[in-house]
Amino acid sequence: MSQDTNSRRLTVRQRSRARRLTMQALYQWQLNTTTARELIRQHAGSREYKDADSAYFKELLTLAISEAEQNQALIQDCADRPGEQIDPLEMAIMMVAVTELRHRFDVPYKVIINEAVELARRFGATDGHKYVNAVADKAAKTLRAAEITG
Repeated sequence: MSQDTNSRRLTVRQRSRARRLTMQALYQWQLNTTTARELIRQHAGSREYKDADSAYFKELLTLAISEAEQNQALIQDCADRPGEQIDPLEMAIMMVAVTELRHRFDVPYKVIINEAVELARRFGATDGHKYVNAVADKAAKTLRAAEITG
């Protein structure tokens, strides 16, 4: 295995960990509306943070919180129930996905959806991953139409 392949795998794992940290921070944010800066500070001492792409975590979290209203509105448009009826953990996962779909065009939409589904499988309610998949897929069709049809 080449050095380039090893470093790419490390980056993929670090980004996955950054998404997981962002999900956890957004879940916490929904419960007590802590600032992004404070959430970053709280998570910076964790082992997970040391193993994550910290710059990616900071970027996703800051964008997700600063654009929370727009992200939640898009999620609401793609969902089949009012936002207050969506499980907060699933909402946090979908906010991570929507933030990436909006801003990280270097990451294919399929990767973003897959990562969201995996987070929901691992941390969400039974079959919550199906709901996350459906909402993220609809959001991708809105935010990445050219990539999907191209």
